[in-house]
Amino acid sequence: MDVGPHWRKQIVTRVSMAVLVGGVLSALSLTAPVEQRVAPDLEAAPFAPRRYVAYRTASRPTIDGKLDEPAWAAAAWTDAFVDIEGDRRPQPRLRTRAKMLWDEAHFYVAAEMDEPDLWATLTARDSVIFHDNDFEIFIDPDGDTHAYYELEVNALETAWDLMLLKPYRDGGRAIDAWDIAGLQVGVDLRGTLNRPGDRDDGWTVEIAMPWRILREAAPDRKPPQPGDRWRVNFSRVQWQLDAAGGGYQKRLKHGTKDPLPEDNWVWSPQGAINMHLPERWGYVQFSGTPSGSRAEPFVEDPNEN
Repeated sequence: MDVGPHWRKQIVTRVSMAVLVGGVLSALSLTAPVEQRVAPDLEAAPFAPRRYVAYRTASRPTIDGKLDEPAWAAAAWTDAFVDIEGDRRPQPRLRTRAKMLWDEAHFYVAAEMDEPDLWATLTARDSVIFHDNDFEIFIDPDGDTHAYYELEVNALETAWDLMLLKPYRDGGRAIDAWDIAGLQVGVDLRGTLNRPGDRDDGWTVEIAMPWRILREAAPDRKPPQPGDRWRVNFSRVQWQLDAAGGGYQKRLKHGTKDPLPEDNWVWSPQGAINMHLPERWGYVQFSGTPSGSRAEPFVEDPNEN
């Protein structure tokens, strides 16, 4: 999810391998009455990044979205996601939660999303996936708020992976040509996709990201070691839908042809409708302990308090 100065999504143009060219389009309609939101004072906003200890898995899971391996069963779920603005907004109407594992080759992320109407349309790699309902991962390996990664996936297993050398607020542009080579995405649907008239239960996504790619922006260009902490956050983009023509369409603002704003639900609240505030992401601590063997406490860094 890319968010502009009007607290709405931005869409970045395609970037060639040779030249980085970016542009931002705002999609904010003023033709109908809408709820007016005051830009938050981030200095005064509560700051309580979520914490998670990711344990090692002794065997590589099958990336199919089913999460039926013992290591996944032993891994703890995160707290249920909240609105991106935190306590300023109501709790999400649908539950989302995630869990993580790692080994010497991959960082594994899984998310479980309740969903009564399974819907996805985009099938081309590097489409703007947040135009569908999606799940998103943000990773800043060294926690300096620069050189970080974003991955978005939908229920069709379509991925958009990109890198930013600096946030949009600092003049950054999305490097759309950057790819997580070797990325694996598996989705398990608990219902029927794109079929109105029944009630679905939800979908689960399972993702494997190779360290050989994620280490590019890591300290010393190395994968994490036990005890290391990386800044991470997750987001779920959710559109309100109506049945139409045998499928779904986005619910429109009354009297217009513009869709209602999407919901943005996150693991660690940002305090604003903007995922590109890496300093407000959560912390993931990598443990050398095998998943399910014993619990390890999260160790706070006194320099970050």
